Amino acid sequence: MTTENIPALMAEIGHRAKAAATVLAMACPEAKARALNVAADTLIARAEDLIAANAKDLEFGREKDLSDAMMDRLMLDVDRIAAMADGLRAVAGQTDPVGEVIAEWTQPSGLNIQRVRTPLGVIGVIYESRPNVTADAGALCLKSGNAVILRGGSESLHSASAIRDAMAAGLRAAELPEDAIQLVPTRDRAAVSEMLTMVDTIDVIVPRGGKGLVGLVQREARVPVFAHLEGICHIYVDASADPQKAMDVVLNAKTRRTGICGAAECLLVHKDVAATLGQAIVDALKDKGVEVRAEGLSGSVPADADDFGKEYLDMIIAAKVVDNAEEAIAHIRRFGSGHTESIIAEDDAVATQFFTGLDSAILMQNTSTQFADGGEFGMGGEIGIATGKMHARGPVGAAQLTSFKYLVRSDGAVRG
Repeated sequence: MTTENIPALMAEIGHRAKAAATVLAMACPEAKARALNVAADTLIARAEDLIAANAKDLEFGREKDLSDAMMDRLMLDVDRIAAMADGLRAVAGQTDPVGEVIAEWTQPSGLNIQRVRTPLGVIGVIYESRPNVTADAGALCLKSGNAVILRGGSESLHSASAIRDAMAAGLRAAELPEDAIQLVPTRDRAAVSEMLTMVDTIDVIVPRGGKGLVGLVQREARVPVFAHLEGICHIYVDASADPQKAMDVVLNAKTRRTGICGAAECLLVHKDVAATLGQAIVDALKDKGVEVRAEGLSGSVPADADDFGKEYLDMIIAAKVVDNAEEAIAHIRRFGSGHTESIIAEDDAVATQFFTGLDSAILMQNTSTQFADGGEFGMGGEIGIATGKMHARGPVGAAQLTSFKYLVRSDGAVRG
């Protein structure tokens, strides 16, 4: 395929994906599992080559002056490659969702009706920086019987290509079409614009990236979209919080990996513990190198109105003192993105109030927001965290990448 004529390139990729999707929809669970397990083995066997490809991407990222957090998202090492392989094996070991009977009932008319899972068809995934999305998205789409067209960020082209090649090796071993997992082989942004209008060959688009990318996709897509909006994740430390739990959870939520969508971006502290526990947490964050933009606490710098409602993806966090849980809930409703929020509280009634008062995709109690991840939810991986309310929400795993159809049987029923 030539990359000079982008419309022709994308049309060819789309038609190949559609043909592959027809085959995958009928593929047996054993073949899909074999493809994923062989792909996992191939990733491990080719780890040295993959790290070499990633080094080219890291150099490209340095030339683009990417932030340290974004460089961390881009970087692959032996441990991260092993984690990718483990994710593929985990998806392979899951129950195949295709054909699962979701519900069944019999009508007085004699109709036996089953609602069963069926693949969506062709999924387009547009993502930035993190090359492991290539493996996660490819695996989950394959498991759910969907073909996938992957358009990774320009900075991850070499890494993503190497990962896709390993996935293709798995498909060949299982005698499944290689076109089931395709990677757009160009950095040209015109390819993204083409994907958004490919209504004849792509059934749904999943954007994974910053607000700019997601906003572009939502504005311009003619294909249905599973929105993965910003991860403006909040942690509220209630007056009933256990001090050690609060300290451990907040530090982990902010500093474990700052460049992922589950990283905490705003700390809210009940006024009754602000001067003690709240300030101790802020001081500990500063000791870890976090810039704390604080209101009502002694942070690194005073917060201003623009510091709330930001996805920093860096060693920066906003912090604020609130009067109670109601004020924390109101703040999150105003500034949150509907991704993940956590409450640190021993008072279960307050936690229930928090859960009831908010409608984010993921709500947690005494838990680090870094657990907002499909792998940690037992899905093997995720294609994204959907923050919308239609079809899929929260971590999007294989089951969420299916629709359903109705199978109706009777003994010659006719309608009067």
